[in-house]
Amino acid sequence: MKRKIDIAKGQAALCAYVESFGSGEAFEVATINDAVRYTLEEFADRYPGRSVEIRVPWIGAIQAIEGPSHKRGTPPNVVELDGKTWLNLVLTGETGGGNVSSSGSRADLSSYFPLPNVLGL
Repeated sequence: MKRKIDIAKGQAALCAYVESFGSGEAFEVATINDAVRYTLEEFADRYPGRSVEIRVPWIGAIQAIEGPSHKRGTPPNVVELDGKTWLNLVLTGETGGGNVSSSGSRADLSSYFPLPNVLGL
C-alpha cells in the first residue's frame, strides 16, 4: 500500500493527540485528521486484505483483513466510526464512549486493538 501520510508526520500527530488527551485542551482538526489517516494506513499495512472496509467519514477509509474481497458496490463487511472513537480504539482498545456502526460477519475487529507500537516508540 502506498502511504499518503508521512510516517513521522502521522506519529507526531498521534503523539500530539495523546499528549493533549484529558488535558481539556482543544484538538486541532488537522491533527486529528493526520493521526486518523496515519493509523488507518498503519492498520491496512499490518493487516492487508480487502474483506473489511473501515470508514471514518470525512477523514478516510481503508480496506483490510485477509479473506473474501469485494470489488464493487457496498462491501458486505463495514465498520464505521468517528475519528476520536477510531483513535481511542487504536490506542486503548476501547471506544471511549463513541459509537461504532458495523455490519457483516467479519466486522468484529476487537482482536486487532489496541494497535501495538503505533506510536513508533
